[in-house]
Amino acid sequence: MMERMTFAAFDPAGNAADREDRFSLEHALTAAKTFVRYPDGWLLLAGPHGCGKTHLSAAIIGESIRAGQVAFFAFVPDLLDHLRSTFSPHSSIEYDHLFEQVKSIPLLVLDDLGAESGTQWAQEKLYQLFVHRHNRRLPTVINTYLPMKELEHAHPRVASRLKDTALVNWIPISAPDFRDSLSPNPHFTKNPQQKPR
Repeated sequence: MMERMTFAAFDPAGNAADREDRFSLEHALTAAKTFVRYPDGWLLLAGPHGCGKTHLSAAIIGESIRAGQVAFFAFVPDLLDHLRSTFSPHSSIEYDHLFEQVKSIPLLVLDDLGAESGTQWAQEKLYQLFVHRHNRRLPTVINTYLPMKELEHAHPRVASRLKDTALVNWIPISAPDFRDSLSPNPHFTKNPQQKPR
């Protein structure tokens, strides 16, 4: 994934239907590149599925690793599953050791916050992870397709940390799904009468 998801391969025109959508992609690209140069605080990329959040986050990780930074990319549901699997008697990894590594890694990307199951255990682990990184101001990139109101409902304690404007640079992306090369995503276009390209 890191090999093909680079800044050079990111098309800020995307599948954007209008100037506002293209501007949001250009703004997100600039914010991601700036974060690589100055990895301070958190970068929150928020927008619909397929708008480029994962691509930009993978590019951040790739550039950071090439520069010698220790970094980790985690799809949130997989991360929680992996942590859960350490409770198995057959696991060769200890839960405490793995969770401490994830909490303390110098640069962490959490991809697709909101896609995980909403169990109490998952909520608690995410909260512990966010609190640890927030209190230490560890560089973190978070991607979500959920608007802030839905994040507040799904993860009220995490959302409170994400609203800390002294730490978090929130970048909304309004572009349609780039995977749909035939037409803009009908759920996110400004003009529902727009004809397919």
